[in-house]
Amino acid sequence: MATTYMSDPYAILGVSKGASEKDIKSAYRKLAKELHPDYNKDNAVAAARFSEVTRAYDLLSDKDKRARFDRGEIDIDGNPAAPFGFGGGGGFRQQGRTSENAGFSGFGNDGVDFADIFDGLFGGLGGGSTYRGGAGGARGAAPKGANVAYKLAVDFTDAAALKPQRITLADGKTIDLKLPHGVETGTNMRLTGKGQPGPGGAGDGIVTIEVRPHRFFRRDGDNVRLDLPISLKEAVAGGEVRVPTVDGAVMMKIKPGSQSGQQMRLKGRGFHGKAGVRGDQIIELQIRLPEGGDAALTQFVEGWQADYDPRAGLTA
Repeated sequence: MATTYMSDPYAILGVSKGASEKDIKSAYRKLAKELHPDYNKDNAVAAARFSEVTRAYDLLSDKDKRARFDRGEIDIDGNPAAPFGFGGGGGFRQQGRTSENAGFSGFGNDGVDFADIFDGLFGGLGGGSTYRGGAGGARGAAPKGANVAYKLAVDFTDAAALKPQRITLADGKTIDLKLPHGVETGTNMRLTGKGQPGPGGAGDGIVTIEVRPHRFFRRDGDNVRLDLPISLKEAVAGGEVRVPTVDGAVMMKIKPGSQSGQQMRLKGRGFHGKAGVRGDQIIELQIRLPEGGDAALTQFVEGWQADYDPRAGLTA
């Protein structure tokens, strides 16, 4: 079936010559969604119409080109208007950029991000379709399949230590993922070719990471914090205590006379930063007394004559 070549971008989009930028963009979104090749496979008429709509939007979304077209200086493809009624072919191409917005993988002169538009229309997550329309019909790569979104919950300690994670894909296959430096909740990982199949190849898998909270570790930037309970005896006399870390337990010395709130640091026991440098584990000592009291401790304290005032520094 022959396709009529229209030269009026306003008529192609179905808007008036005085239409606002918002109206033009709205008309384009509606038509692009209806005619996009992902929804009209093997439909040459729809492909040609999609190309025509894209060509019209390329011109009208560029304020300078739109003004020049309205003054009759250029045609719909951006070519200088030919004198004596001769239509544009190859010979009157504008120097420099020609149909620079023919695709939708970048920014037009009006600041419109075509990738954002089509992500919203077709659920792309940034690249599900690479089809490009332009003057003269459809051209460029065939559209890829849609991206597939996955969510992966990762244990706190696994995220800190960058332990590989196994994920099951939509096709039932499993793969092991290597977590990136700087991983945190909201980190996206792209699995090339692990999306839905399409004429131009499979889309990608987009994995969004959620780091599970831990019952006693907490994250502080690339550092890991831990409140470490110690007994009164350990605080007074010192000693070695077992300390959990994201890499497993270690033994650590407590100095005699340690106080609640005192902080200690274990180097390289935190999260891996984006630059690959690992943070530390910061340990805050918390003196804990037995719940419900202890007869021996009570007897000791009653016979102990304290010769210091722990609140001396609070005197006004």
